Amino acid sequence: MKKLIFAFVFSLFLGINHLWAQSADKIEMADTMRANGKIYVVVAVLSIVLLGILIYLILIDRKITKLEREMK
Repeated sequence: MKKLIFAFVFSLFLGINHLWAQSADKIEMADTMRANGKIYVVVAVLSIVLLGILIYLILIDRKITKLEREMK
């Protein structure tokens, strides 16, 4: 159990080290896309894709629930 806790704490410190490796500078691509208004297109496309996946999962869940009720 002590080895598991040690491995967990050690992995946390490794993860924190990677966070410090990021630079404090702003990301140029995001600033450029925001300035040109393209970031809103990216957000809209991602929202549509995620909404489509959510609707698909809800429909599949309904079908499975219907089949489970028919099986009983």
